Amino acid sequence: MRTDPLYHVVLVEPEIPQNTGNIGRICCCTECKLHLVEPISFSLDDSHVRRSGMDYWKHVDFARHANWEAFLEQHGNAPIYFFSTKAEKTYWDCPMEPGAALVFGSEGKGLAEFYHKTYPEQFYTIPMPGNFHRSLNLANSVAVAVYEGLRRQY
Repeated sequence: MRTDPLYHVVLVEPEIPQNTGNIGRICCCTECKLHLVEPISFSLDDSHVRRSGMDYWKHVDFARHANWEAFLEQHGNAPIYFFSTKAEKTYWDCPMEPGAALVFGSEGKGLAEFYHKTYPEQFYTIPMPGNFHRSLNLANSVAVAVYEGLRRQY
């Protein structure tokens, strides 16, 4: 059992509670910590998460941050990698060392231009060679990235 999280999974402005719940479950299963950067488009109070079928939420190691700067105050020294459909490099090239922050944007908007301009060298994408003009579900994207990192550790 790890004492530190394998990764810090960071969701910037999450919009869909079921995705966040699924990502919380992924984090529980992989010894990752979940970070939610506000604004969050749904309630995380006990009655709402139970109603969403997230009876495991009490087991999720998570933190809520008022904004990106608040997240950086606590984790700014960790390596940070961003995942986006607008990146050039693939996630296979991402160092993903233990303790790194893996950052994902919201379901509807992705990551704001601020992140792309501020951290251009730290962006990675998950290849999607199909002709379907939509991206992977957020929870699926998190799973792909986290399990690639997990594969590298074992």
